[in-house]
Amino acid sequence: MARNDISFPRTEGKASRQAHAKIPDGTYEREMGREGFFGPATHMYHRNVPTGWTSWEGPLRPRAFDLSKLDGPGASPWDAADVLHNGSTQIRLWNTSGKMDHLARNSDGDELIFVHKGTGELFCDYGHLSFEAGDYIVIPRSTSWRFECAEPLTALLIESTNGTYQLPDKGILGPHAIFDPAMLDVPKLDDAFEAQATTPGEWQVKVKRLNELSTVTFPFNPLDAVGWKGDLSVVRINVRDIRPLMSHRYHLPPSAHSTFVGNGFIVCTFVPRPFETDEDALKVPFFHNNDDYDEVLFYHAGDFFSRDNIHPGMMSFHPTGFTHGPHPKALKNAYKQSKPGTNEYAVMIDTRAPLEVGEGAARVEWADYHKSWQGQDD
Repeated sequence: MARNDISFPRTEGKASRQAHAKIPDGTYEREMGREGFFGPATHMYHRNVPTGWTSWEGPLRPRAFDLSKLDGPGASPWDAADVLHNGSTQIRLWNTSGKMDHLARNSDGDELIFVHKGTGELFCDYGHLSFEAGDYIVIPRSTSWRFECAEPLTALLIESTNGTYQLPDKGILGPHAIFDPAMLDVPKLDDAFEAQATTPGEWQVKVKRLNELSTVTFPFNPLDAVGWKGDLSVVRINVRDIRPLMSHRYHLPPSAHSTFVGNGFIVCTFVPRPFETDEDALKVPFFHNNDDYDEVLFYHAGDFFSRDNIHPGMMSFHPTGFTHGPHPKALKNAYKQSKPGTNEYAVMIDTRAPLEVGEGAARVEWADYHKSWQGQDD
């Protein structure tokens, strides 16, 4: 059924005519929006900071996890620590090194691998592909694959459970904005692939289906294709190849930086960009209620200008149902920054269904993260 939201733009009391710009003196703007910045929205103007709480009781609170403390390498992606999950996605963190001695195959959904640290080689049904830090690798459902790591690997695994990954609709920007699909690299049937395909020996394929593993043994290497044709393949793109949307006069919502669309969630990428130049335009994320999506942010590299006490390898989790926005130190720079642009790389995941915290994340939680809006450092 086509959407027909109730729409009646009105203004009551003291308000800005343009969202995120010329905010009335002495007020703080808060966006109450639906459908993850794509639906109806109202902007409230408050006397006090919307995140100025003094205490918090109950399970609904902003949470953060220091995933860099998750150690214990696993030989298989199926050993990866469970971070967050729901019926649409499983988010896991995988630390590994060396060469996989088996093939992995996910029959529950497409796998999106974000390489946080490490370099190496990917061998899969489609051929051979090198990888490095900052790479996104999309592995279609039921593809057999393995890694050979030249350096220890830390990777964020984002499963599109029972679904496929697609590119976002870029609308009037056209299909070549943000990144041109021609930038997507595909595996090659090269000499390295041929060498591994013809090496004699027994191979096992560990298949995940309904979160249970089956092992299929072959007397040869199943990665032995001599050719293929079609428009379904493993693809790779690095965050350095993403050219962000920019607006000099208006702070864009995070959904403008969508990179991949899954079944019931989106994956966005924050990369370095110039700050807004208009004197009265917000230059930090605006306070908002995202009341239809849980928000997850994995911090990859750089200086995270809207967050305090956050370092690469950490993850924040803001469930649906409360106001959030910049930390106190960042808020001081809402209209004037000390440098010309941002210097951060981060992966954002917004999910339509509520996420549950996995055992891995629970082990490395920063319990007092919700206090960071009070300017505390503990």
